[in-house]
Amino acid sequence: MLTGSIPHSFEDMTSLSSIDVSYNQLEGPVPENINFKDALATQFEHNKGLCGNITALQRCAFSNMDNSVTNRRPKTVKIVLTSMGGALSLLFAIIGLYFVCYKRKIDTELQTTELLTDELFRIWEFDGRNVYADIIEATEGFDDKHCIGVGGYGSVYKAILSTGQVVAVKKFHCREDGEHLYLKSFSAEIHALTELRHRNIVKLYGIRSHVRHSFLIYEYLERGSLAKLLRNVEEAANLDWIKRINIIKSVASALSYMHHGCSPPLIHRDISSKNILLNSEYDACVADFGIARVLDLNSSNWTNPAGTYGYLAPELAYTMKLTKKCNVYSFGVLGLEVIMGSHPGDFITSLATSSSTCEANILLVDM
Repeated sequence: MLTGSIPHSFEDMTSLSSIDVSYNQLEGPVPENINFKDALATQFEHNKGLCGNITALQRCAFSNMDNSVTNRRPKTVKIVLTSMGGALSLLFAIIGLYFVCYKRKIDTELQTTELLTDELFRIWEFDGRNVYADIIEATEGFDDKHCIGVGGYGSVYKAILSTGQVVAVKKFHCREDGEHLYLKSFSAEIHALTELRHRNIVKLYGIRSHVRHSFLIYEYLERGSLAKLLRNVEEAANLDWIKRINIIKSVASALSYMHHGCSPPLIHRDISSKNILLNSEYDACVADFGIARVLDLNSSNWTNPAGTYGYLAPELAYTMKLTKKCNVYSFGVLGLEVIMGSHPGDFITSLATSSSTCEANILLVDM
């Protein structure tokens, strides 16, 4: 039941792959986009009066087309000229600033960076300059022997500061050409963790963003990830039913806070055993908010599927619609994993491959 004309802004949609506006009340010229030109007649049928310079439609009357173009041309020229003027002014300002800043010596540049960073750390009760030097020294320049985990966007290191405090440092990956591939993840994690205050969500202590090293500083949780603990036979044996239920309750509490205690709600999108961290008392915290998204209540919230295979709800992955159910399904899988001791998918696979389990007549419902 769409009425009026198709907006000419469609001409700028270079990624548009197909269009179907049939069975509406649309009229007027069709935008001159290649996907409109190559469209079939069936994609425009049963409308009030669409026209255009494409195979599927009749050509528009010259006067209508001419008036449309003429009316838009002055506005377009003004917009382009204004944009170019603003862009050139900004460019000159940036070039001037570049030469002023980068004519200084390397030592002076490093000092300036640390002073700026100091203000960020001071928010989290840190001395930025001392902490940065401590982290580089404690990790021996981010040596692999201090690495305690690797993810898609960065690696996590254990750092013992000169004060004796132990922290976890997530250093984001950077391509050889220096391009910051992590920028979106880095921003998402900072935005999420600076807004969240919950005992079952990992605490963010500090931030450093620089061309050489960009990292986040977290509280250190001694027992590491739940996935690692469940795979360790000795460690898993210490997980009695009380501890396992408390882990599930802790994650549920964190998710309830993100869904109902935040405005707008926050969707983690990657609830899995590798992103649940445990301290010495087996208290659980949700970590890794690199692909978290805010749920915009005034938007359709379309997004690309993201998360860990085996924890994604198939119907949600197909629709690509961001909802709280993305977290809830993953939480259900996690709950089964904690109770069963391994991912439910692994158990189902073992039923088909292991003769010993089949002989014992273990059914999924019995597990």
